[in-house]
Amino acid sequence: MCPPPSEASPEPGESGPRDDAGTVFTKDPPAPAPVPAPTPTERPPLSSGRSDALIGWAMVALVLLGLGASSWLAWNLERAGTVSFWVYVIAPTLVVAVVALARAVRDGEAFEMVRPEWGDATRGILSAVLLLGATVACLHVMAPTGSPRESWVARIYLQLGDPRWLRAHNGLIGAAILVAAAAEEIVWRGLVTRLIAERVGSRSAWVWAALCYALAQVPTAWALRDPEAGLNPMLILGALGLGLVWGGMARWTRRLAPSVLSHAGFTWCVVMLFRLWGAGV
Repeated sequence: MCPPPSEASPEPGESGPRDDAGTVFTKDPPAPAPVPAPTPTERPPLSSGRSDALIGWAMVALVLLGLGASSWLAWNLERAGTVSFWVYVIAPTLVVAVVALARAVRDGEAFEMVRPEWGDATRGILSAVLLLGATVACLHVMAPTGSPRESWVARIYLQLGDPRWLRAHNGLIGAAILVAAAAEEIVWRGLVTRLIAERVGSRSAWVWAALCYALAQVPTAWALRDPEAGLNPMLILGALGLGLVWGGMARWTRRLAPSVLSHAGFTWCVVMLFRLWGAGV
C-alpha cells in the first residue's frame, strides 16, 4: 500500500514531511538558552576612563614635581656660574622631552607636532622681540634700577656665569639654549598640554599648562631669594607670562616650531645680546 499523502516521505535534501500541496514542513530551530541573571554579588567592570584620568594627572604631577626639584637644584646659590647649573637646568627636561617624543611617535602625533612651515622663523623672531620689550617694561615697574628689588634680577644673572666665559663659549651656549628651548616646548606645550587636554579639553588646556610651567619655578623663589628684597618671584612670573604666550602660539598654530624659535630667540637675547642687568657679553 502507498502511504497517505499527509505522511509522504520527503524528497532527498528536504528536511521534513510535506502535505498534499507539496509544502515541506521543517522543524523549528531550538530556542536559545536563557542568560542567567547576575547574582547580587556581581558588579559591572569599572570603566577605564577614570583610571586613565588618574594616570594622566599623575603624569602631570610627576613632571611638575620632578622639574620643580631640578629647578631648585639648578638655581641654588652654590651652583652659580658653574657648568653644573646648565646641566641641572637642561638635562632633566631633556630626559622628559625624549619620553614625550616617544609617546607622540606611538600616538602618531610626532611629525605633526614638530613639522616646520614657512613663516615660522618670522613668527619666532617677531614674538621674541615683542617679549623682550614687554620684559624690559615689566622690570622697570617691578625691579627698577637702584631699588632693593633689582637684586632679584642680579641673582638670576649671577647664576648664569661670568659674561667673559659666556662670550668665550658662545657657540656652546647657543646650542644649549636651542636644545633647552626645544625640550621645554616639547614637555610643557606638548606633553603636559596634551595630558591636560585629555582631561579638560583643548580650549583651556594651554592655560593650565602655563600655570604648571610657572609652578615648576616656585622653588626658585627661595633659591634666588635676597636677604633684603625677600623671596624672588621673577622666574615664576616670567614663566607664567611666557608660558601663556608660547602656549597660545602652539594652540594657534597646532605646532611647536614657532614657540621653539620664539623661546630660543628670547632666551638668547636676554642671556647674550640684550642682558637686563650687569655687563654685556
